[in-house]
Amino acid sequence: MKNYTITVNGTAYDVTVEETGAGAPAAAAPAAPKAPAKAPAAAPKAAAPAAPKASAGAAGSVKIEAGAAGKVFKIETKVGDAVKAGDPVIIIEAMKMEIPMVAPKDGVVASIDCAVGDAVEAGTVLATLN
Repeated sequence: MKNYTITVNGTAYDVTVEETGAGAPAAAAPAAPKAPAKAPAAAPKAAAPAAPKASAGAAGSVKIEAGAAGKVFKIETKVGDAVKAGDPVIIIEAMKMEIPMVAPKDGVVASIDCAVGDAVEAGTVLATLN
């Protein structure tokens, strides 16, 4: 958990941000605003649906990772497709640019570990090859 102070329209709020996923600490109660809120409170964030895995437990030995933080724009292949080194597998959109994540070597797509629209961080495994 990380604590931040955010100022909105002149009102300062203490905010606690919870990390989710494996190894994340348990949630704590949200912090109270430093000053009374002048605007209605934001709706609680809905839990994002889990990214579907195209093949259950069939991860390959060659990982294709996100080269930059962004959003999955397009998935160019599907599980079982043969790819050559340099072929685009997944396209990420970051700062209005489309960035192809390419196969590092020849192989067959073993898993697609993301879905179109998913927000990803640099280094996130997007797909695997055999």
